[in-house]
Amino acid sequence: MIDRRALLTRSSLLAAATALPACTPMARPGAAPAGNSLPDFYADIEERTFRWFWDTVNRKNGMVPDRWPTPSFCSIASIGFALTAYAVGVERGWCTRVEARDLTLTTLRFLWNAPQGPERSGKAGHKGFFYHFLDMETGHRFREVELSSVDTALLLMGVLFAGRYYDRDDAAEAEIRSRAQAIYARADWNFFRSDGRKPVSMGWHPETGLIPANWTGYNEGMCVYVLGLGAPQHPLPADSWNVWASTYAHSWRGEGATRHLAFAPLFGHQYSQVWIDFRGIQDATMREAGFDYFENSRRAAYANRAYCTANPQRWDGWSKDVWGLTACDGPGNHRLPFKGETREFFGYAARGPLSQPDERDDGTLAPTAALGCLPFAPEIVIPCAQALRREHGDRLYGKYGFLDSFNPSFKYTGVKPEKGSVDPVKGWVDDDYLGIDQGPILLQAANYRNDFVWNRMRGDLSIQRGLKLAGFTGGWLG
Repeated sequence: MIDRRALLTRSSLLAAATALPACTPMARPGAAPAGNSLPDFYADIEERTFRWFWDTVNRKNGMVPDRWPTPSFCSIASIGFALTAYAVGVERGWCTRVEARDLTLTTLRFLWNAPQGPERSGKAGHKGFFYHFLDMETGHRFREVELSSVDTALLLMGVLFAGRYYDRDDAAEAEIRSRAQAIYARADWNFFRSDGRKPVSMGWHPETGLIPANWTGYNEGMCVYVLGLGAPQHPLPADSWNVWASTYAHSWRGEGATRHLAFAPLFGHQYSQVWIDFRGIQDATMREAGFDYFENSRRAAYANRAYCTANPQRWDGWSKDVWGLTACDGPGNHRLPFKGETREFFGYAARGPLSQPDERDDGTLAPTAALGCLPFAPEIVIPCAQALRREHGDRLYGKYGFLDSFNPSFKYTGVKPEKGSVDPVKGWVDDDYLGIDQGPILLQAANYRNDFVWNRMRGDLSIQRGLKLAGFTGGWLG
């Protein structure tokens, strides 16, 4: 059992975060200007991560696996990251524009033509949305997974990006643009409110109906409401952002320069901001707070690092440069002795600092947690990437960059992990790469280098409309 007495108090956590540098509110454009450079080793991380998407996609239909090399179903969110990654490959010379264009068009044609309907099987989705996981070959619902509002939103972000990137006057790129808009417009956002609820449900099963849990702040669901509000057909009601933000009061943590809307796993601070540039724009909450969501994610990255540096659970191998808690694989569900206590370990789970919303800490770290925060806080992310390669690269860094996760404290060679391998000195390391964790590593590096994704998405009229209906003003949106 985790000893809750070992948890950091608010004051000690704030003290651990004193290294967070001062930042003038609303000065976001200067935080990551176009033309940033990265150390030479980072280009290798980016290319290997790109190759994961390029090599593992099913080229007959565009389906992208949830993970590799473990045999896997397709993750629709991974498709969204992949559609964006292909364009990064074009710009960096890792593939040709024609190759990326044709693969993108294959994907969009399949998404548009894949069967939809309320039946329990044989369908890819319903009401314009897609099931969380699809069969890699047929593209149909995998087992009894849910129709996912947020994973469809991440897919649609990649779809809309493709529609912005392929802007040439030829038939193939024109078809990408038209299909991207059609796929987005088809989604009936109010289907997830069809039982009379005000917020958007997290999902739907044909067997049981809408999932009781809703998307309310603060977490990765921001993109659901921006896309839903901006939809050209079937948009969410105009007050939906207020519904989303109505629970924010429960999420605030920290004081002064560390105050931020907290969500323990860092992916919640990254996913929407892979595509939407929140620098310099504010909704009502951020206007009152005096900063923006980009700054909020910067503070979240520092809080995550501060927690790992303070290391209240006394895990092995953590430091100011080896940090990063988010949703990721783990060594499996075990209760084992550790430094005089019984600790609980987990398989795939969301992880983050204890005392924050969605907390869980079993000593497992994930490279995507830190590297996905690159634009927010490069001064702490780049040293982390260096340390991960230096201290764990022999086991953690491979053909497609960083494997998903590792746990330096899980050294139980007599215990069979759920997956991965255990070293008696260095602990557990995963044996898979996950698409939804590879995506932020590659795409946030592209944003840091030259605003690559953000530049295209700022011009999308639906994104602009969604943000404005949510009450955002200022900056590039003005």
